Amino acid sequence: MAIAVALVLLVVGSVVFHFISPWWFTPIASNWGSIDFTINLTFWVTGAVFVSVNLFMAYCVYRFRHKAGHKAVYEPENHKLEVGLSVVTAIGVIAMLAPGLFVWAQFVTPPDEATEYEVVGQQWQWSFRYPGNDGQLGTVDTRFISESNPFGINPEDPNGQDDILVKDPEMYLPVGKPVKALLRSKDVLHNYTVPQFRVKMDMVPGMVTYLWFTPTEVGSYDIMCEELCGIGHHVMRGRIVITEQAEYDTWLSNQTTFAQLNGRSDATPAAGQAQYAVCASCHGQQAEGNPALNAPRLNGLQTWYLERQLKYYQLGVRGAHPDDLYGRQMAPMAGMLNSDEAIRNMAAYISQLAVTDAPDTISGDSARGMAIYNSNCAACHGNDGTGSWATDAPHIAGMSDWYVATQLSNFKAKIRGAHADDDYGEQMVSFATAMRNEQQMNDVIAYLNSLQ
Repeated sequence: MAIAVALVLLVVGSVVFHFISPWWFTPIASNWGSIDFTINLTFWVTGAVFVSVNLFMAYCVYRFRHKAGHKAVYEPENHKLEVGLSVVTAIGVIAMLAPGLFVWAQFVTPPDEATEYEVVGQQWQWSFRYPGNDGQLGTVDTRFISESNPFGINPEDPNGQDDILVKDPEMYLPVGKPVKALLRSKDVLHNYTVPQFRVKMDMVPGMVTYLWFTPTEVGSYDIMCEELCGIGHHVMRGRIVITEQAEYDTWLSNQTTFAQLNGRSDATPAAGQAQYAVCASCHGQQAEGNPALNAPRLNGLQTWYLERQLKYYQLGVRGAHPDDLYGRQMAPMAGMLNSDEAIRNMAAYISQLAVTDAPDTISGDSARGMAIYNSNCAACHGNDGTGSWATDAPHIAGMSDWYVATQLSNFKAKIRGAHADDDYGEQMVSFATAMRNEQQMNDVIAYLNSLQ
C-alpha cells in the first residue's frame, strides 16, 4: 500500500514541478518555432508515458497486493496485450520522431536567399568572416594561417580580398534576413550555440559544417560553445547583436577587409623610437622597467599584445577603473599616440629591444607553482610562459614579477577584465580567480621566474 501511495505522489509531484519549474525555454528570437513544438511534443509524449506507466504500477501494486488465500494466475502469453502494447509504443515513437525529421529536413536546407557568413572557433574564442561586395567568401586553408592571416584565407583567391574580418567575439546581423553560418574549427571540437535562436551545431576540425536561421527580434544574444573543448571551455563566450539593416550596414562598413589587413604599411621602428622617448622616463631606455615608478618591463612582449594594450588604454577598456591607479596614469600617456600607425611604430620599436630578465622580487614554492601553472595557465601561455598569438596570450616568463602579481590581483578583484570590450581580460578573471589566495599566486610567479 505504501509503495502504491509513493508512486502516485511521485507522479503528482512531477507534474506539479513541471508547471511551477523556473526552467523554461528562453524567449525565442528566430524562425525556429518548429523546434520548440517538436521538443514540447516530446515532453508531452514522454510525460504521458511516465504518468500512465507509474499510475498503472501503483494500480497493480494495490490491486494485486498480497492477501491470505489469494494465488496468482500463471499466464505466460497474451497476444492481445502484446499487440496493443506494440501499437501504442509505435505510435508514441512515431509521434516523437516524425516531426523531428521534418524539422531536420528544413534545418539542413537553407533558403537560396540566405546570406553566408563564417564562424571560426578556437580555444577559447570566436571570430567571424563576412563576404565583401562580391557576395562570396574566399577559400581558406590551414596552410595559410599565420599571425598576419589568422583566418587562413588563400591570398591568391580574388574572392577573399574583400572578405570582412571580425577578430572579435561580437558580431552583428540584420533582423528579418535569413543567414547561413558556415562553421569551422582551427583546433579541437567546438559547438556553436545560440539558445534564443534554437540553433546549435558541432564544429569539427578539418571540415565545414553549417546551420541557418532568420533572426526575428532585435537584441543581443550569447554565443556559447556546448562541446567540452579544454580548460577554458567555460569562458568561450561571444555575442550576436541583431539590429536593423541600416545599423548593420554601418557596423559592417567599419570592419577591416583582408586586403586592408595585408595592405597596411610596415611599422617603422625608427619613428617609434622617437615616440618612446616619453615612455623611457618610466619604463627605462631598454624598456627594462622600473619598480620604483611602478613601470613594468616591456621588452620581450609581443607586438600584437603591446598594440592591443595601448589601444585599450586609449579606448578606456583599461585604465578607467577608479582603483586602477597606475592604469589611470597610463591612459593619458597612451593617448599621446594619435594614430594606429603610431601605436604600431611604438610596438615595433619596443619589440626589437634586447630582452632582459627582470629581477626577482617575489618568492614562493616553484614546485607547487608549476603544478598550478600547468593545470591553469599553460594551455594559453605555453609550457615555457612565452605566450602565443594563436591564443592571444602574452609572454609572462621573466617579466616584472611584482607587476604580474598586481595584475592577477586586479583580475581577481575585477579592477581589470570587467569592461564589456575586454574579452580576453574577462577570460583572465576566471583563471586568476582559480588561484585561491596570494600564496598560490606567489608560487606561480616563483615558477615563472624559474623559466627565465
